[in-house]
Amino acid sequence: MALIMTACQNAPMTIAFGSDPVRAEVQALLTLIDKGQVVDGSSERKHVDLKEEAGRRDKQGNVTIGSTRNETAAEKLAGEATCMANTPGGGALIVGVADDGTVIGTQLDAEWLRQRIYELTQRMLTVDVTEAVVAGTRLLVLVSPTAVEPIRHRGRIHWRVGDRCVEVDATTWHARRMQTLHYDWSADDSGAPASEVRQQAIAVARDFLRASGDAQTEELSDAPDHQLLRRLNAVTGRGTLTNAGRLAFIGRGEPSLDYIHRERAGADSTARVRRSGRSLLEELDEVFRTVETRNSTRHIETGLVVRQIKDIPPLAAREAIVNGVAHRDWNVPTPTVVEHIGHTLRVTSPGGFYGGVNATNIITHPSQSRNGSLAQLLADLRVAEREGIGVDRMVREMVRIGYPAPGINEIDGPFVRASLVGDAVDLPWIAWLASMEPPREAQDVSSLLLLQRLLTEGWIDEASAAPLIQLPVEEARGAVLKLSHAAIGKTPLLHTVEGTPEGTATAWRLSTEALAELTDRDREMGHPRPLPSRRRVASSYAQGRGRISSTELGSLVGASPSNVGATLKQLAQEGVLDPSSAAGRGRGFYYRWHDAPR
Repeated sequence: MALIMTACQNAPMTIAFGSDPVRAEVQALLTLIDKGQVVDGSSERKHVDLKEEAGRRDKQGNVTIGSTRNETAAEKLAGEATCMANTPGGGALIVGVADDGTVIGTQLDAEWLRQRIYELTQRMLTVDVTEAVVAGTRLLVLVSPTAVEPIRHRGRIHWRVGDRCVEVDATTWHARRMQTLHYDWSADDSGAPASEVRQQAIAVARDFLRASGDAQTEELSDAPDHQLLRRLNAVTGRGTLTNAGRLAFIGRGEPSLDYIHRERAGADSTARVRRSGRSLLEELDEVFRTVETRNSTRHIETGLVVRQIKDIPPLAAREAIVNGVAHRDWNVPTPTVVEHIGHTLRVTSPGGFYGGVNATNIITHPSQSRNGSLAQLLADLRVAEREGIGVDRMVREMVRIGYPAPGINEIDGPFVRASLVGDAVDLPWIAWLASMEPPREAQDVSSLLLLQRLLTEGWIDEASAAPLIQLPVEEARGAVLKLSHAAIGKTPLLHTVEGTPEGTATAWRLSTEALAELTDRDREMGHPRPLPSRRRVASSYAQGRGRISSTELGSLVGASPSNVGATLKQLAQEGVLDPSSAAGRGRGFYYRWHDAPR
């Protein structure tokens, strides 16, 4: 896809690469304006509209001084940009030109406008906002990508018919969408001949294939250049590179990655990788090697064996970086930023979540990449996993050595940020997991997350498991039951919580023996483990289940019901719990969570 570069005064706009009709039309119109020609409503335009910044004229119709933030203009442009996005193929707005062709200009802040449009469209539309100085005047170009679901503005769906935005119902929109459902920018023809590939990029691709250890990919690594590109689907039928192929083997001119390493937050950088004029594969290769060099190794003794563990699991780091280029929005010219600070790796990529993915389902949601061909090319080179581009692998690699699960969230911009935080390696946890039967449970992402919660909260049930492992309640129930069949050595891993009312979902806790096995290892290795207090367990359980009895709490903490009554009474006195009867005792007595429905 073309990248619209900021033009210098009296210099024509240029397109970096691709054959995008929207950006080509923008290019042509800006060139005409820069030459002094009048471009008004009579000019033939298919994908682009000219827009004067709303709210700039006084009552007499005179243009007033503009400002960096104009809420009236943002609201108007959000509606127009939404209309373009809902139209197959998307479209663009050139802001700062009146209907009669007068070049008025605009002072709107580009980043503020992009974020404001995102907010005004219920966080569904990310436009590329680019500055352009033409005919000595600053304009903004807003490019709207094709929407994957109908985007509403003020509760209505509009799309472009001719040169107007008209309202359309959701059924009609979806019917049209089905015709263009498989559109993938990265599969488009870039127009660049395959002969322009960088030999350094070809060499990196061969290295990736050889390092995979797979016989079929190793065979591909020895194929001639033209055959290698063809089998990677990086070339079109006419011998030109796809956009994915161009990114991977030529690059886009500007850096696609910006890596920086610091020993600690606020310290001077000790390594920086940000180079223009190279292919994405070359950039990835150098960033991978730099991360490996700066990723400290810990030598860990487990019995008579000395193991080497990196501060940040290499597979998790690699997947986070590849995820940051495979799913990012390539409409935005800024690079994917990789910050390596101490024991933390943070990857920030342009563009928000895509295709229904969000922070609450990213582990299990079917992969919905903006750039399917690019993601597949990276997978075929064995740079990363194809399905989901390794999010579950990131989680597994972090949690299995006792680190917190990666935080993957959408932040203002919008951007997606993945944070891998390498705390102290949990040796007792690693050894404990190694004694689990069957061994595959210690590698299962859902099981690892469930075990982490059992240690921090003291209990689990299907309702609390569902959001944690990002599965429906019915599937979460199955995941908990599967874990309940595991053992530490010959000791059952889980036990049911006693005293739960008949007809309610089963609650589970770590068995006393399995927990003792872990705490014994903690003691032997001098590892302090902050297990939850009785008060914490009681509050968490009562809030999650709506109620708690002394029998339940006793079962949860491995104590006699008569020895936990004081904890429940104290929580009741503080207003956290309410007694089920005024007597405060008797058969069937329990406490309700204070805010639980009656």
